[in-house]
Amino acid sequence: MKLDNTRFAQPHAGLDRADIVYIEEVEYGITRLAAVFSSDVPERIGPVRSARITDIDLLAQYGSPAFSFSGAQRKMWPVIANSSLIDISPNKAAFAYQRDFSRRAPYNYFLDGPEGLTAAPDASQARDIGLSFSSTPPPNGSVGLSARYEWSASSAEFTYDQASRLYRVSLNGRTAEAEETPDGQRAATVVIQYVKQEPSRFFDKGGGNTPHAITIGKGDALVLRDGLMYQAKWSRPDAESGTTFTDGQGQVLAFKPGQQWIVLANRNAAATLFPTPPSPKDLDTSQESASDPAESE
Repeated sequence: MKLDNTRFAQPHAGLDRADIVYIEEVEYGITRLAAVFSSDVPERIGPVRSARITDIDLLAQYGSPAFSFSGAQRKMWPVIANSSLIDISPNKAAFAYQRDFSRRAPYNYFLDGPEGLTAAPDASQARDIGLSFSSTPPPNGSVGLSARYEWSASSAEFTYDQASRLYRVSLNGRTAEAEETPDGQRAATVVIQYVKQEPSRFFDKGGGNTPHAITIGKGDALVLRDGLMYQAKWSRPDAESGTTFTDGQGQVLAFKPGQQWIVLANRNAAATLFPTPPSPKDLDTSQESASDPAESE
């Protein structure tokens, strides 16, 4: 599912039950979330937002997943139709979506997950996507209690919490809230996946270009778990294959069981790492554009 990631999206519904959450850049330096639900599919997920070109090959590693999104640019519709993804947008499954009029539009569109899945009876079952898990941290990790990645109009911050042994998530300078729990969003493993990012052929009505994050190939990554940080490499040979993460010795790097957050980071800009939690003055407080021009096209 594609979810909004401006401050107007808070608190997210159902997001704390996703298995994997990707952060991807869209127009004007803002970001969107792509959340993968498999082990638990909530009855209320959102707010739902529109699809982008990065989603197509990113999600192909899951086979033919049901793909929930609120809309797309006109030129994107045939791309989605020709992909491995199964469209369960309102065009195909309007019965599964509802507006929450206690929230500001357009940040008030929500999906009933089980209802949406009835529109995709042939959706892929869970499969190996290349990740490995262990409750025991890998050896040779360095202290890594916090990481932040910034785009021109967005940011993501992950701060290790000693009590829960999870990373508290902050989005755009604000604690990432959850409708279901006062604890907010928490990550068991955080991955900064450095990818090649290039302009696409997609522009919104204001002329803003949609960047395309290339998730097929290989590159560098940072992996944080249990308050430790690991320099890693990622590899994905083709669209149908999963993504593997290995350490400096070429060994598969085990993630901590639980929710995984993966930041698709432009390889031309490095993340900021903190051995200790950052002070308030270090937190990003940038404002974001509230609009999503591409969604209306």
